[in-house]
Amino acid sequence: MIIPDRKIMRGFLLAVLLCAGLPLRASAVDTGEKAPGFELQGQQGVVRLSDVAGSVVYVDFWASWCGPCRQSFPWMNQLQEKYRAKGLKVIAVNVDARTEDAKKFLAQNPAAFTIAFDPKGATPAGYGVKGMPTSFLVGKDGKVIFRHQGFNPAEKEKIENEIKSALEARK
Repeated sequence: MIIPDRKIMRGFLLAVLLCAGLPLRASAVDTGEKAPGFELQGQQGVVRLSDVAGSVVYVDFWASWCGPCRQSFPWMNQLQEKYRAKGLKVIAVNVDARTEDAKKFLAQNPAAFTIAFDPKGATPAGYGVKGMPTSFLVGKDGKVIFRHQGFNPAEKEKIENEIKSALEARK
C-alpha cells in the first residue's frame, strides 16, 4: 500500500474543497470587515499584509491548476504598473500544496507584483475562499471593500473602477 505524503494530501483536500465551492469557515470575510492578516513566504522574502498597511491592496488567491488564473495574471500586471505610483499593491497568494507547481506556473506567467505561497491553505481558509481565483480589495483602513470570485474579462472595468475609487479615498 502506498501512503501519500501528508502535505500533498492536505493540499489535495484543500483543492477539492475549493473546486467544490465548499466553505472553509462558517462565513466569508464580508465587506467592511478588517482583512485577516497573514505572514507568508514569498518570492522575495516574507510577505505580510501588515507591511502594506495604509495602502490599497488587491489580494488575489490563485493556484497553478486554475485556468482563469492564467488569464488574470497579465491583467494584474497591468493594474500594478498603472496604479503603483498611486499606492496600489497587488499581492497574489498561491495555494498549491507544492510550491514547485506554482513556480512552474510563474515561469510561464510572470508576475510584476508580489507573490506569496501558502501550501497549507490557512490564509484562503481565513478569508473564506470558495474557488479560484478569488480576490479581495482592501482599503487604506485595512477593511475589505469588495470580494470577487472568478475572472471574467467583462468585469475588469468594474473592478478597476473600484480600485480607482479606493485609491482616491482618504484614509
